Amino acid sequence: MSPGKVILSGDEAVAYGAYAASVALGSGYPGTPSTEILETLSRIGGRAEWSPNEKVALEVGIGVSFAGGRSIVTMKHVGVNVAADPLFTLAYTGVSGGLVLVSADDPGLASSQNEQDNRNYAKAAKLLMLEPSDSQEAYDFTVLAFELSEKFDIPVLLRMTTRVCHSQGVVNLWKEKEAAREFVYEKNIRKHVMVPAFAKGAHVKLEKIMKELEAFAETSALEDVKKGSNELGIICSGVAYQHVCEAAPEASVLKLGMTWPLPKKKIAAFAASVKRCIVVEEGDRFLADAISSFGIRVEPKPDALLFGELDVTRVRKQITEDETPDPVPKAGRPPQLCPGCPHRKSFETLRDLGCIVSGDIGCYTLGTLPPFSAMDMCVCMGASIGVGLGLRHTLKESDARRVVSVIGDSTFLHSGLTGIVEMVYNRPATGHLVVILDNSTTAMTGLQENPATGRHLNLEPAYPVDLPGVCKALGVDHVDTVDTTVEADRFRELVKERLASNGVNVIIAKRPCILQVKKLAKLAKKEAAK
Repeated sequence: MSPGKVILSGDEAVAYGAYAASVALGSGYPGTPSTEILETLSRIGGRAEWSPNEKVALEVGIGVSFAGGRSIVTMKHVGVNVAADPLFTLAYTGVSGGLVLVSADDPGLASSQNEQDNRNYAKAAKLLMLEPSDSQEAYDFTVLAFELSEKFDIPVLLRMTTRVCHSQGVVNLWKEKEAAREFVYEKNIRKHVMVPAFAKGAHVKLEKIMKELEAFAETSALEDVKKGSNELGIICSGVAYQHVCEAAPEASVLKLGMTWPLPKKKIAAFAASVKRCIVVEEGDRFLADAISSFGIRVEPKPDALLFGELDVTRVRKQITEDETPDPVPKAGRPPQLCPGCPHRKSFETLRDLGCIVSGDIGCYTLGTLPPFSAMDMCVCMGASIGVGLGLRHTLKESDARRVVSVIGDSTFLHSGLTGIVEMVYNRPATGHLVVILDNSTTAMTGLQENPATGRHLNLEPAYPVDLPGVCKALGVDHVDTVDTTVEADRFRELVKERLASNGVNVIIAKRPCILQVKKLAKLAKKEAAK
């Protein structure tokens, strides 16, 4: 990719930065607002793949790193929860090739089940964290992240948020693509095997690295001071900087690019240079609490700003200490399942049969809304089966026999398999019924492929995972496949029959997403025209 100026979103800029840094592989699980990173990396000639879930994606990235290659691993904020187990230990082992983990946070809950602030992971796991504030920094910081990862022998957390991910800006692609490396495995048991005897030493080493990073933060160019009024100083990072510049153009501003560990001396000098110093940040009071713990007096944001996305108006309210409530947003059109969606008949049937539905994460979560009102609970990816089993074990028999777990095909492969193992192993007295809504895509995040579709991220053919075969192999008593759109009566009778039995059962409601059918037809037409 030749250098030059182009307009890119933050996600696209990360992909271009990873490509310029010559990553050997990008892995991840699709999740808004992170999805476009790997799609772009694949489109511009990089190697990228969708993994079954975020934990596996990170483990693949770790293997690439241990082999000496550079890897980028992408996910949305809740995905880091899934990947946390290997992530914490990776901080101990360190890296060989640079490893960058992108956490795309979702302040304001645009498409998520919670509003967690993943800056806390950097502190808890002892990671180097960078936070770009626009597309140019997304590109620059990605390139730098690989260099810092290798220099300090540590994975780097690149924390993005929704507006940085999806906003577009002019990006100077200044870096020529690095030459591909030749990978030769170097055996290093003490570094790569975290048994207690080795992990104790690794922990000591990690604490030393964090001290080195603190010293680096004081001299790095990742922080930028915009000199303005001595009356007001604002400390911020990420997208908050854009809002601050518009809300208070007269203020002095310290923009932090490296947000863990923090440059204590720089922050103290800036705070001392102004009469009033406030911290503007999205999410938790992460920066404000850390800076206060250094003994530096700053004003944190009020409780009202612990929720939702920042904008210029909310930043002005913080600066002026205006505590009037935010206006109630106008009611918009509620989301709904598409006309012709294969899930519609499934939810109509479950509703009409009076089922207690333990649901899951996907576009089918909309089954909880009218006119279906057919999903009673939804916690996190893959939880539908375990939660449904807990209900079965606890409710009186007449209610237990109404419990159904509903999960999508991609979500099932993400984290539903162990739920099936639990169902087979610890069978409720009334049995259980799981309905896998197989629409042959990962629809909610933009029609991405998954291990059951028979296509890779770049749409090249792949070996499809056999969902019925997997369920049978795990010991499920009855596995049925039905097209609920054209076999609605059969589906209804199957559900009634399986609910009445004491067996553990899976019904696969299989029909392709209509949007995916259109997408593939359009691509096929393009290919035929070449």
